Amino acid sequence: MALSADAEAPLDRSSGHPLHVQVAQALRQDIQGRRLAPGTMLPSEAVLCRQFGVARSVVRQALAALVTEGVIRREPGRAPTVAPPLEHRRMVQRSTGLFEQFASTGTALRTRVVRLEAVAAPSEVAAFFGSDDTLLLERLRAVDDEPLAFVRTWLPRGRLPGLTADHLQDTSLHRILVQQFDLHPGRGRNRIRAVGADAALAEVLSVKTGSPLLMLEGQGFDQHGQPLEWFTTWHRGEKLVFDVDVTPEGERVQAALPDGATRSVKAALSSAISADPPSLADAEAALEAALEMLRQVRLGNK
Repeated sequence: MALSADAEAPLDRSSGHPLHVQVAQALRQDIQGRRLAPGTMLPSEAVLCRQFGVARSVVRQALAALVTEGVIRREPGRAPTVAPPLEHRRMVQRSTGLFEQFASTGTALRTRVVRLEAVAAPSEVAAFFGSDDTLLLERLRAVDDEPLAFVRTWLPRGRLPGLTADHLQDTSLHRILVQQFDLHPGRGRNRIRAVGADAALAEVLSVKTGSPLLMLEGQGFDQHGQPLEWFTTWHRGEKLVFDVDVTPEGERVQAALPDGATRSVKAALSSAISADPPSLADAEAALEAALEMLRQVRLGNK
């Protein structure tokens, strides 16, 4: 726990912000920074009064505000506890699945396999795999027994001999692919759409028909560049936020190039841009050199 009985948390009494707002903000920062994990019991009102050097009425105002926000839970006769997050977050440009991303934040994501059977793939999916000999996997993901997402995944049946639903209960599909079949998820492409829940999705996700859902769909390849999965995931829109890292193009090129090549390209670009007047031709030549280096790197990794 970030706050201890003998720790002091001085407030800025010269600021224009009321003391109860500052106390609430200090607690909120500890909770959002996961220094106080979901389910953690907060210190008593008396302890918080000593820590912040304020009256009990100030602490009660701060706690009441956090209860209203849904940040903490308070029940009669019990100390307040940190509430589970109202919103969960997912990095959509990563090949790691939802299970691994949640595990990295300490959130327990439950998985129930609804369906796993050999089903001929629809034409679009069959074209991706080069065959309609596929497995259809459907899973329900939940946090604290509350449905969060429904996942439909098509897999190449011939490459997954012996895969059963028991393998996938409360675990990661990607982990099973790696551990049991030596298939490592690699590059792929994801798309995001906003859709309304049809009757079937509304029932399984415990929402009303027509409720907004965030749909993530995509295709992924393994470490050999072979088709590995075609998936669609419907997320409850009020429960999950999609995060996307934004990286400048130059940094993306730099990350993909060997160190020596990166230095050469950066030096050429810097020289071209700082010239008086700037040399567009030299800059284009440096970028062309970078692209050629990237092509060689990719060929060497195949």
